Amino acid sequence: TDITREIEAQAQAIHLSLHDALTGLPNRVQFQSRLQDAFDEDRLGHMRLAVLCIDLDHFKDINDTFGHAAGDAVLTEVAERLRACLGSGDVAARLGGDEFAVVQSGLNQPLDALALARRIIADLSAPFTVDGRETFIGASVGIAFSDEDGETPNRIMKNADIALYSAKDAGRGVARVFEPFMGMERQARRSLEQDLKQALACGQFEVHYQPLVSLEDERIIGAEALVRWRHPDRGLVPPGDFIPLAEETGLILPIGEWVLHTACSQAAQWPGLTIAVNLSPMQFKHRDLVAVVAEILEATGLPPARLELEITEGVLLHDGAAARDILARLKALGVRIAMDDFGTGYSSLGYLNSFPFDKIKIDKSFIADLTVEKSNAIVRSVIGLGQSLKMVTTAEGVETAEQARFLRREGCQQVQGYFYSRPLPLAEMAALLGAKDQSRVDEVA
Repeated sequence: TDITREIEAQAQAIHLSLHDALTGLPNRVQFQSRLQDAFDEDRLGHMRLAVLCIDLDHFKDINDTFGHAAGDAVLTEVAERLRACLGSGDVAARLGGDEFAVVQSGLNQPLDALALARRIIADLSAPFTVDGRETFIGASVGIAFSDEDGETPNRIMKNADIALYSAKDAGRGVARVFEPFMGMERQARRSLEQDLKQALACGQFEVHYQPLVSLEDERIIGAEALVRWRHPDRGLVPPGDFIPLAEETGLILPIGEWVLHTACSQAAQWPGLTIAVNLSPMQFKHRDLVAVVAEILEATGLPPARLELEITEGVLLHDGAAARDILARLKALGVRIAMDDFGTGYSSLGYLNSFPFDKIKIDKSFIADLTVEKSNAIVRSVIGLGQSLKMVTTAEGVETAEQARFLRREGCQQVQGYFYSRPLPLAEMAALLGAKDQSRVDEVA
C-alpha cells in the first residue's frame, strides 16, 4: 500500500542519514549516539569503555596511484575487515575519509582494547588487491578509556584522536594509549603545522648544498640539495622535525617541487656539476612527478644528465610494477637515479637487479662503523657489487681521513660528509666553487 511504501521510504531515509553510504558502517552521527548510549550504560554498571580511532597510513597513495574508484573499493574492504575484528558488543563506524572508529564497552581490562587494536593493525596490514596488483596501506590506532570522573564521550573521542596522532608520529602501524602529555605534544604539532603552511609563501625555506667529491682527485663534481627551514621564531628547524609532518599533510609536494626547481635553477649556473635531489615517498608516487621533472628541466635549462634523483628503498615497497614504470619514464627524460641509504632495508640487493639505478649511496651508518670488521666487509661488498653492476658508488657521512683512505683503496668513486664539507648555504657553496684550489675541499670549507 501507499502507507507501507511511505513508511519504508522513511525508514530507508533514516538509515541513510545514520550510515555511511559507501561502507554501510554507522556514520559519525550514529557513532556519537552509540558512544553516548554505551557511556551511560557503563557508568550505571561501573564498567569501562574504550574508543579506538583508526587512520589508514598510506591510503592517499591509493587514490593518487589508482584513482578514487579504487580507493572506494579499498575502503569497502577495510570496513569488512574491521567488522571481522569486532566482538559482539563492539561498534565500528566510518567517521569520514580514511578515518574509522570503534567503541568497545563493558571492558574487563585495558588490555582487551590493546588486543583489539593490534588485531585491527594486523588485519589492515595484509595486502589489498587493487587493479590486479597487491598493495599495502596499514593503519595506526589511538585508544582512550573512560577512566576519570567528569569525562564525557566527546572528551574520550578527543583523547583517542590525540593518541592516534601520537601513534602516527611514532612511525605508524602502531597503537598508542592516550596520556595527558600527548595533548601538549598535539598542540605544539598543530602550531608547527600552521607555521609550515605559511613557510613556503613567506620564503622561509632555503636550499643548502653538500659537496659531492670525487675520490680520484678530491675535486667537487656535484652537490646534494638539502632543504632547510629558517623559522622566524624557532630559528633553523631540523628536517627531522618538519619533513615527516610535511609528508603527512601533503605539503611535501609543493615544498619538494620548490626544492627541485631551486636546485636545478642554481645547478644550471654551475657548469659540469651534478645536482642530487631527494624524492619523498609521496612525491615519487604522485601521478604528475614525471611531468613536473620535465617542466622544471625545461624551465631551468639544466641538462637532464646533470640531475640525479635519490629515492630510498621504502618508496619501492608497496607497488613494484608502478615504481618500475615511474623510474623508466624518469630515465627516458635522461636523468640519473640513485638508491639512497643503501643497506638499511631488507631488500636492497634485490632492488638493484629489478630497478634501473645508476648509483648506490652507502648509508652513513656503515661508514661510521668502518673500524668494525662487519661494517668494513659490508662496505667492501657494496663497492664490489657496484663495480659488477656498473653503478657508481657514493659513501655518505665521511668524517675522517681514515674513512676516506679506506674508501679510495676499495674503489669507491665518490664521497660526501663533514670531512670535506658540511651542507652549505648558497653563498658559501658558490664561494667554495669559486676558490681556485679545490684539491683539498675540506680546508676551504
